[in-house]
This record gives sequence, C-alpha cells and structure tokens, in this order.
Amino acid sequence: MNELTIVRMNRYPIKGLSPEPLSTVNLLAGEGIPGDRLFGFARYNSGFDTLNPKPLEKDRFVVLLNEAGLAGLQTKFDAQNQLLEIKVGVKTHHFEMREPKGQRDAATFLYNTLGLRDPEPPVFVSSYPHRFTDVSVVSPKMMNAISVLNLASVDAFGRQLNVELHPARFRANIELEGLPPFSELDSVGFTLVFGDVKLKIISRTKRCAATEINPETAERDLKLPYLLRKHLGHMDMGVYVEVAKTGELFLGQSGQLLM
Repeated sequence: MNELTIVRMNRYPIKGLSPEPLSTVNLLAGEGIPGDRLFGFARYNSGFDTLNPKPLEKDRFVVLLNEAGLAGLQTKFDAQNQLLEIKVGVKTHHFEMREPKGQRDAATFLYNTLGLRDPEPPVFVSSYPHRFTDVSVVSPKMMNAISVLNLASVDAFGRQLNVELHPARFRANIELEGLPPFSELDSVGFTLVFGDVKLKIISRTKRCAATEINPETAERDLKLPYLLRKHLGHMDMGVYVEVAKTGELFLGQSGQLLM
C-alpha cells in the first residue's frame, strides 16, 4: 500500500484569479475548501442573480478558459477585509471591494487590461454559500467538490509529451505524491484518508482549454485536452473528492488510499 503525502494546497478566493497557498485547512463533512471560489467576476449579461444564485457555465465568468492573460496577473484577495491587489509587471493596483466603486474599478481594470470584448465590464459577485466551482452545474454536492491532483500523473504525461508540465495548469486544491501515475482515475468510489479526514473520490476531472495556458508565460502552448485524448483516450487529469469526515489537513501530512 502506497503512502501518500500532501505536497501543496491552494484555494482560489476569486474564480479565475490567482491561488492562495494554504499550509493547513480545516474541512467539514459535505463542505468544500473554506473560502474557495466564493467570489467571481461575472461577464456582461451572465444571468447570475445574487439573490437567487444558480450554477452557470464557467464561460459566463472571467476565467482562463477564454482569457489567457489572467495567467499574467498576480492577484491577492483578503476576503476578511475585502481588499484586492492586482499586480501587472512591477506595478500593484489596490481595490477596496467592500465599496461599489472599488468593485467597479477592479472590474474596469480587468476589462481594459485583458481587452475583454464584452459590451460592458464584468460585475464582481458573491452569494455565500454559493461557490463558483466549474462542476457546480452538475449538482449541489459537486459545487462543494475539492479537486485533487496526482503529481505522478502530471510528471508521467509530461515525459510522454517530452515537455515539462507545471501542475499549476490544473488549478487543483490539493496536490499529492505517492500514488502510481493515473491510478487515481481508476479509484472513483475509493477514499483518501489523512488523519481524521476522509475524502471520497466521486469523479474524474475532465480538462478544458484553460489547461492549454502556460502559467509562467500566460501563453497557450499545449493543446492539453486534445493531447490527453490522443495519447490516453480521454481528457481526464485528477479527480474530485467530497469530504466524508471532518478534520484538518496540513502540508507534508501522510495518508492512504483505501477501497
């Protein structure tokens, strides 16, 4: 039985923007990563209603799928104080997101910086506890799903393509070492156990064009969904899990995959 190790954990406070590294995280059964994807920039005429939130397809928001330039922005969001920083090159811009003006200014900044073609800038939205996860459109349970990436799979596929694949392309919440390459894809229904935490694998993660973007250059340089299908016969990399038992995760923590 392989011993697993948690190598990296992230949450994405604002859908489509930069990750926030985590050293520890407390998980509750049935819930997602605290603070993950609770905010987003909804595109013009997205149809999102903050008073009656419904899951929408990812392209209704400002996301990497359509805007490779997002990878060239370094952002930090202090959710408690509602402060957003966006760094472009050597200059950092600050926005007070508690105020409508700050929200509009941030949206206009993204609109202009990314060269969005919509008739109007996006709108900063949130509707707790609604999450803007890619698979929220599947079911309420999937809205709280946590994405897990097996680093051995990324490495193996990169070697198969003869390129270096950066795990950040896949924007996972949890990155693991210790599993054989691609074994996670055949482990739906199994459970990852780390201390008290139990994470049940509920589906494979089908990849979209967002993974084509190199996170270091902000350029589309690999047609990963196509290459996955060509070489492996599917477009999957990583899995989604649900929290089956409450507990704490931390970097370097050891665990096991159990049937």
